[in-house]
Amino acid sequence: MMDIIKVVIAEDHSMIREGLKQLLELESDIRVVAGFSDGQTTVDQYLDFKPDVVLMDINMPVLNGLEALEKVKALDHSAKVVMLTFHQDREYLLKALELGALGYILKDADSKVLIDAVRSVYIGQTYIQPSMANELVNEYKRIKSGSDDPRNLLTERELEVLKLLSKGMLNKEIANDLFISEKTVKNHISSIFRKLDVQDRTQAAVYAIKNKIAD
Repeated sequence: MMDIIKVVIAEDHSMIREGLKQLLELESDIRVVAGFSDGQTTVDQYLDFKPDVVLMDINMPVLNGLEALEKVKALDHSAKVVMLTFHQDREYLLKALELGALGYILKDADSKVLIDAVRSVYIGQTYIQPSMANELVNEYKRIKSGSDDPRNLLTERELEVLKLLSKGMLNKEIANDLFISEKTVKNHISSIFRKLDVQDRTQAAVYAIKNKIAD
């Protein structure tokens, strides 16, 4: 008898959540048992459904996907989670793996990638979308080189944000320029501050100028 893979989808956009459900349930061995629109509800309901695999969006209200992942793993260390996101940045990928995610795929991936990820993670394998593999290779090279070049500290997107920040642009202006949300800009800036060990935008801008990151 074929095993049925029970999946929970955590995604705040109802149309995307429903689309994922329909795609998954075209497969005879996959059944979506629940869907939630925020990270906190996913955590609160996890033990009630005890899914085989959780598809977890990174950008969600109340608790984001990374926070929810950490809490789900605290509830059940064997939880199998695939992060689902638009983020191609190395930092998000590495953080998700550090917190215990077994899978990481992009929302624009084709259905085969989605299905392969669910099935691979279900049997305990790690599944990283092939197009993201270079991010892991780049991180390995960075660590192996031991270089303290600031360009190795920041992701490509963070460097873009830092360059615009150093020009005095506001978060909204940066978001518009890079076609991302203000919330994503804020997340990038927080990460930049932490990595560069600076306290505010002025210090970050000075750092960018001194290290010839700013144009």
